[in-house]
Amino acid sequence: MNLNMGLDVGSTTVKLVITDSSFNMKYAVYTRHKSDVRESVKKVLTDASDEFKDDKIRVNVTGSGGMVLADILGVDFVQEVIAENRAIKEFIPETDVLIELGGEDSKITYLSGSVEQRMNSICAGGTGAFIDQMASLLDTDALGLNELAKNYKKIYPIASRCGVFAKTDIQAFMNQGASREDIGVSIFQSVVNQTISNLACGRPIRGNVTFLGGPLHFLPSLRDRFIETLGEDFNTFYIPDDAEVYVAKGAAILASESDKTFSIEELIASLSSNKEVKTTETKRLEALFESEEDYLDFRKRHKTDKVKYRDLETYEGPIYVGLDAGSTTSKMVWISKDNEILLDDYRMNLGRPLEVCIDMLKTAYKKKNPKAYIASSGICGYGEDFIKNALHVDNGEVETIAHYRAARFFDPDVDFILDIGGQDMKAMHIRDGVIDSIQLNEACSSGCGSFLSTFASSVSMDVEDFQKEAIKSKNPADLGSRCTVFMNSKVKQAQKEGAEVADIAAGLCYSVIKNAIQKVIKIRNPKSLGENIVVQGGTFYGDAILRAFEKVSERDVTRPEIAGLMGAMGMALISKDRSTGISNLLSPADLDGFSYEQKSARCGRCSNNCALLINIFSNGSKFVTGNRCERGAGVKLDKSRDDLNMYKYKYDLLFNRKTLGDRARFGTVGIPRVLNMYEDYPFWHEFFTSLGFDIILSDKSSRDIYEKGISSISSETACYPAKLSHGHIENLIEKNPDMIFYPAVFYAYKQYDKAQNHMNCPVVSGYPDVIENNVEGLKDIKYLDPYISFESEDIIKKRMVEVFEGYEHDGNVLKKKHIENAVKKAWEKEQEYHDAIRSKGKELINLVEKEDKKAIVLAGRPYHIDPEINHGIADLIESMDLPVLSEDAVAYNVGDLDSKLRVLDQWSYHARLYRSAEYVAGHKNLELVQLNSFGCGLDAVTTDQVEDILKASGKIYTLLKIDEISNLGAVKIRLRSLLEALKEKEEEGIVFETRDLDEELKATPFTKEMRKEGYTILAPQMARDHFKIMEGAFKDTPYNIEFLNTIDKDVINEGLKYVNNDSCYPSITVVGQMLEAVNSGRYDTDRIALLMSQTGGACRASNYVGYIRKGLKDAGYPNIPVIALSAQGIEKSPGFDLISLKNAPLLKKMLRSILLGDLINRLANKTRPYEIEKGSTNKLKKAWIEKLTDDIRTMNGRTYKKVVGEIVRDFDEIPVCSKDLPKAGIVGEILVKFLEEANNHLQDVLEAEGAEVIVPDLTDFFMYCLKNAELKKDLYGKSGISASLARLGINYIERMRKPIRKALVESEHFDEPVFIDDIADLASEVTSLGNQAGEGWLLAGEMVELIKQDAPNIVCIQPFGCLPNHITGKGVMKKIREVYPEANIVAIDYDPGASEVNQVNRVKLMMASARDKVKQAN
Repeated sequence: MNLNMGLDVGSTTVKLVITDSSFNMKYAVYTRHKSDVRESVKKVLTDASDEFKDDKIRVNVTGSGGMVLADILGVDFVQEVIAENRAIKEFIPETDVLIELGGEDSKITYLSGSVEQRMNSICAGGTGAFIDQMASLLDTDALGLNELAKNYKKIYPIASRCGVFAKTDIQAFMNQGASREDIGVSIFQSVVNQTISNLACGRPIRGNVTFLGGPLHFLPSLRDRFIETLGEDFNTFYIPDDAEVYVAKGAAILASESDKTFSIEELIASLSSNKEVKTTETKRLEALFESEEDYLDFRKRHKTDKVKYRDLETYEGPIYVGLDAGSTTSKMVWISKDNEILLDDYRMNLGRPLEVCIDMLKTAYKKKNPKAYIASSGICGYGEDFIKNALHVDNGEVETIAHYRAARFFDPDVDFILDIGGQDMKAMHIRDGVIDSIQLNEACSSGCGSFLSTFASSVSMDVEDFQKEAIKSKNPADLGSRCTVFMNSKVKQAQKEGAEVADIAAGLCYSVIKNAIQKVIKIRNPKSLGENIVVQGGTFYGDAILRAFEKVSERDVTRPEIAGLMGAMGMALISKDRSTGISNLLSPADLDGFSYEQKSARCGRCSNNCALLINIFSNGSKFVTGNRCERGAGVKLDKSRDDLNMYKYKYDLLFNRKTLGDRARFGTVGIPRVLNMYEDYPFWHEFFTSLGFDIILSDKSSRDIYEKGISSISSETACYPAKLSHGHIENLIEKNPDMIFYPAVFYAYKQYDKAQNHMNCPVVSGYPDVIENNVEGLKDIKYLDPYISFESEDIIKKRMVEVFEGYEHDGNVLKKKHIENAVKKAWEKEQEYHDAIRSKGKELINLVEKEDKKAIVLAGRPYHIDPEINHGIADLIESMDLPVLSEDAVAYNVGDLDSKLRVLDQWSYHARLYRSAEYVAGHKNLELVQLNSFGCGLDAVTTDQVEDILKASGKIYTLLKIDEISNLGAVKIRLRSLLEALKEKEEEGIVFETRDLDEELKATPFTKEMRKEGYTILAPQMARDHFKIMEGAFKDTPYNIEFLNTIDKDVINEGLKYVNNDSCYPSITVVGQMLEAVNSGRYDTDRIALLMSQTGGACRASNYVGYIRKGLKDAGYPNIPVIALSAQGIEKSPGFDLISLKNAPLLKKMLRSILLGDLINRLANKTRPYEIEKGSTNKLKKAWIEKLTDDIRTMNGRTYKKVVGEIVRDFDEIPVCSKDLPKAGIVGEILVKFLEEANNHLQDVLEAEGAEVIVPDLTDFFMYCLKNAELKKDLYGKSGISASLARLGINYIERMRKPIRKALVESEHFDEPVFIDDIADLASEVTSLGNQAGEGWLLAGEMVELIKQDAPNIVCIQPFGCLPNHITGKGVMKKIREVYPEANIVAIDYDPGASEVNQVNRVKLMMASARDKVKQAN
C-alpha cells in the first residue's frame, strides 16, 4: 500500500498522520511533548509501528520544531503554512478565512483575494499556552475552563495582550467576587478579541471561516465565542473532525510527491542515533556557583537571624494578625508583642481568595491558646477592600507600604526593595526613609515567578527542584529576556545543543533577573539600585534566583527567611503599630456562620454608569465593587468638590455647546469625539455653527463604541485613543449626517517661543487618513479629512477657503468671505476655551495655596480627559479629597521654560507637559502624575524627561499606564503609595536632595580643537554599502569619521540597557552601537565624539541625540561630545560645520557615495537571482565597493560619469539565465529596511525563496524630505523660500543622477529609478501627501511603485509600535489591495523580542502565493 506520513512538531505538541494514496486518514495521534521532542516522536513512531511495520512510507516533517528533526531523520521538511494550505485546498477548498490557534501561536490566514497570513510575533496572548495559564488560576485545566464557560451569566473585559495583564484582571474580578463561570467565558472572549483586533488588523473576517488547531478543536465554548463575535449573517463556520492534526495531514499529502520512502523502523533508528545537527550555538553564561564551597559561603552569608518563632499554643497575650491577599496566593502571619512569629500560612487562592482567608483563620483559631487574644489585624494586596469589609479586618494598607515596613524590620537602612511574585513584580526605591518611586511590570510577565513555574512544569518538576537543578549548572544557557512563550524556542535550541535541565534552569533564572532590571526597573548602572537592598517575594526562596540577581546586579543583598510572607509580616507589624488593644476581626463563631451573596447592578450616578457587583454579607452589610469612585458604594460625596476636578470641568467646557438643529442651512456635519477634537472642537463648533451647519457629535466613548470599530483597526499596536476612533466613526455613520468632518492637524497652535516646533504626534495628525482607508461604511457618506495647520489664523483661513469654497447644500453655496469670517470667529472661540482653562487652573492653584493642601496634576494629552480612556482615574483622585488639575491648566499659568531639556521640544501637547512639570517641581503643594497610553511611542521620550525635571527638584514621579482594560488595581497601588509617601515626608519633615538639571544637561560641544587633534567621530551603521563608500569620502578631510560596523546581540543588549523600554528598535540599535563602542575599550574615550543625524521630523528619530546623551550620562561618560547633524541647524557644533559652503566638495562626495551605493545594490539585486555562476554577482559587487571607497576621494564629474558606465556595463556582462521569478519588494522604516541585521537578513530569506528582490533607493528618502518642503508650503502655509530651495535640491540631485539614469536606460537588463514627483503621485492614490512623519507618504508611494514594476509581493517592515507606519504602512494596505487586487503584501514588525520563526513563516507564505501566481501565468 502507498502510504504518506506527516509529522507536525509544534511548540507544545507532536501530531502524526498516516494516509493512503487517496489521502484517506489511516492513523492519527496528537500528544504533548513537554519539551522532549526526540523521545516524544520516538514513542509516537513506536506506537505506529505495530500497525505499519512492514510498510514503506513517504515522509514529510513540518512545524515550528520540525526543521532539526527532519535533518536527524533524513526526510524533507515542509513549511507549516504550506502544509496547512495544501490540506485546506484538498478537503475544504471553499475556505475564505482560516483561524488557527496553537500552543504558542495564533494565526489568521486569508485564502481568497490577496493570500496573507497574520501571526502573533511579539506576544503570546490569546494562544493555547495563554488559556492553560489562565485555567491554572482557576484551579482547573483548559477543558475545565470550557465546562465553566458553558454556564456563564456575564462577560468581563479581560486583557489578553499578555498573561500579566490578564492575571491581574482575573485576580481583581475574583477578589471582587466574580463567579468562576463568568471569568471562564471572559477568558475565552479575551482570546477572541485578541485574535480579531491583533491579527485581522482591519481586514474583515468574512465568508467561509474554518477553525483549526487544538484549542479550537477541544474547546467548543471558545468556538462559540468566535462565532457569536464574528456573526452568522455573512459567515458560515466549519471545524473538521480532525482539526487538531490538519497541518500534519497537509504534510502527509505533500509527502506523496516525494520519491523517497522509509520504514518506520528506519525512522526510529535515526532518532536513536547520536547524529549531531549543526545549529546556531547558544551563548553560555557564568556559572551561578563555582564550587560547593562557594555555595556554602553563599548560604552562610544569607542567614539574617532576624526571624524568631514562638509556639502559638503556649503563647499568652496580644496577637497581631497580618493578611496579604495577593495575585495568586494568600498569606497570613501572626506575631507576638515581641515580634516573634507565632504562625505563618501560605496558600494558593485558586480563584477563591475570601474562602482561603477564612479557612486560614479558622485553622489558626483552633491552635490559639485561650489566654491569647487578637489585639489588631491588617490586610494588604489585591483582595484588601473586599476581604477587609467581609471579615471586619481592622486596618487596610497599600501593599507597597506593607512590604516596606517588613523590609525595614530586616534592614532599617533599606533603600531598594525588589519583590518578585507569581504574576507581578514591584521595585521600590526608598529615599530618606520614604518610598520615592515604584515600578510594576505593566507590559510583560516574563520577569515573574510564573515564568519559572511554566518551564519547571514542562519538564515535570516543581519550581523548588527546578531552582535546585540550576545551582548545579556549570554552563548556564543564555536564553535572553523575552516573552515566556517565545522563550520556548530558545529552550528547545539549547536542548538540541545538549544543554542539561540544570543549564536551562540557571539560564532562566538569569532571564528573570535581566527582565526585572532591564524591562521593569530599567537600571543602567547597578550602583544606582542602592546600598541596602532587600529582595523578597516567593520567587526569591530559591537560591538560584537570588544568586542570579547578585551576579547581574553586582550587589550583595538581604533576603529575609520569610521572603514570600513579607506583605503579611508588614501588615502584622503595622497592625501592632496602630493597635488600640481591641480587634473587630470576625471571631471563630462569626466565621462559622459567615456567608455572602452577590447581585449585579448599574451605578447610574454619573455618565460612566459603572457595572457594579454588590456583595451582601450574612450580617446584612454590603460591599460594592466595580465603581470607579465611591458613589456606587452609597457614599455621599461632597458635591461642592466636583468643580475641583479639571478633567470633568474640561470635558463639559469642551462638548457642552449648543447646535443649530432645524435652523441649519447647510445640513448636518458629523464630528467624532476623538484625538485632536479634544483640543480643537471649540474651533470647529464655532466654524460650522456660524456657517449654518448643524453639528452631530458621536456619542460619549464607551466599551461598546470601541467594540463597534474593532474590525477596522489596521494596526494592533496603536494606542487605545486611536483604536477608539474607529468606533466613533461607525457611531456617526449610524447617525447618517450629510458629511463627516475629521481634519488631520499636522501643526498645532504655537504656544511657546522656546519650543523648537509645535507638531502633533504622527498618530494624532495622520489618523483621519487611516479612518478613510479602513472604515467600509464611509464609502456611502461624504467624508472630509483635509490636512491642515493651526499655526496661525491666516494659514487656517486660507486652507479652509480651499476646502469649503463652493460647498453647496439645498441651493445654498458657501462663499470665500463667509468662510473667512467663520474662521475669525472660530479662532477667537478657541482662544476663549484655552483662556477658560487657564482661569480655572489659576483658581484651583490659588485655592490649593490658600488652604495649604495637596493637589494632583494629572498630566496627559487633551484626549485623556475622556473617561473611557482615563478609566475614571480623575474621579478616583477626587474621591481621595484631592483637587485634580490638568497639565494645560498649569502650563497656561506659567511663562516659558526656565531650564533646559534633554529632548527636542517639538510636539505641541508635550510642550505643556514639560512646563507643567517644571512648575510642579517648584511648588510644594502640587504633585504630578503622568498618564501614558499603552503603545504611545512619544512617551518613551517624554516620561524620562518629566521624571528628570521632577526628581531634580526632590519630587516623586508617578507614571500610570492605561489601555483598553479598565482595571484600576495597579493605579490604586501607585496613587495610595504616593499619598502615603507624601504624608510620611510631611510628618517626618523630610526634604529630598535636589540636583542642578541645567548643569547636568550641559552638553560638551565638539570644538575646532577636537577636530584638529584628530578625535575619532563614531557614526552608527545604517546602510553598509553606501556608508563604506562614504567612509572613503571622509578620508582626506579634517573629520576622522568611522562608521560602526558591529550589530550583534551584545549591541542590542547594550541598547536595551540604556534606552527607555518603550522605545523603537532603531533607537535601541543606534544607541546600542554607540554605547557598545564606548564601553568596549577599543577607543580612547577622551578622544572620541559621537555623530547622529537629526531630521526635526514628527517621529521619535529626532530625539535619538537626547537618547545618546542620556545613555552616555548613565554609562559614566557625560563629557563625550555628541554632534547633532541637521539641515535645519537645530544644534551647532563648532568643530563639525558640515552644512557649509567650504564643505561643498565633501557634500558632493557624500551624495555620490549614496547614489553609487544605490546603483550597485540595484544592479546586484537584479542580477543575483539569475546568475549562472553562483557568487559572481556578490564578488563583483564587493570588488566595486572596495574600488569606489578609494576612487571617491579624487572623483570629479568626468570620472564619476565614466565609473557609472563601467559599473553598469560590468553587471550587464555577468552571464545570466532566463527564468520567470516572482519579484518581491522591501519597503519600510529606513534603518530596518537597509540594515540587514535589523531585519533578520530578510533579503537573503526572500532570495532563498526564489524571489528577485527590489529595494527602493536610499536617495529617495532624501528626495522625499526635500519634496515635503514643497508640500508644506501648499498644505501647511510654510515658507515659499524653503519650498524653492528644496526644488533646487531635488533638481541638483537629479542632475547628479542623470549619468546613472542614462547608463541604466541604455543597459540590457536594468531599469532607471522612478522620479520623486511620480512617487508622490502614486502615493496620493492611497494616502495624503500631508503624512510626513517618518517615511510618511513615501512608504505608501513605494508600495504602489513596486506593484507598477510588476513586484506586487511586498514585505512592509517596521519597528514594533512605529508610529508613522500605523498611518502609511499598515494603515494603507487595505486601500492598496482595493485599488490593486494583485497586491500580495505582508507587514512584519521587528523588535529585540520578536519571533524570527514567525517572521520567516509569513514571508514563506507570501512567496508560496507569489510562486503559484507565476505558475498560473505560465
